[in-house]
Amino acid sequence: MQAISPNFDSRPDDIEIDVLVIHAISLPPNQFGGRHVEKLFTNQLDITVDPFFREIEDLRVSSHFYIDRSGQLTQFVSTYDRAWHAGVSIHNSREKVNDFSIGIELEGCDTVPFETAQYQTLSLLTRCLLTAFPEITMENIVGHSDISPGRKTDPGSCFDWNRYRKLVKKLVSQ
Repeated sequence: MQAISPNFDSRPDDIEIDVLVIHAISLPPNQFGGRHVEKLFTNQLDITVDPFFREIEDLRVSSHFYIDRSGQLTQFVSTYDRAWHAGVSIHNSREKVNDFSIGIELEGCDTVPFETAQYQTLSLLTRCLLTAFPEITMENIVGHSDISPGRKTDPGSCFDWNRYRKLVKKLVSQ
């Protein structure tokens, strides 16, 4: 599925896309279902639905991809454009991680395990991205918390990095 987000811009010239950032999001916090994330990424969030939405009404964010609890994949921004997912961030001494990364949001939170369908979709998507962007290595697949320590905690302790990496390695070797 595709839903176009207006929250993107052009990447700097001559930039190599070499980082994949895994995020987690739920709206309202710790609640799943509905189209609130899509509405947030497309600047259509109804702030009257939940009190928390008033706190984020001026937020302009996006991600390249979003995977809901059922494993459904939605693309919001072309991988060749810069999505606004990382915020203030640094990776391997390089700031502005949005410039050289692709962001994938998983519907989730720090306290609930992710679904098998999400790992399956994420792994398949990762394999496609590794093929399209060979500069992305397994070492450059990171969590939001890795590039924004102290500011962000996602994808959180319930994200099973070992499970995800094993699935990706299996798919890549096929």
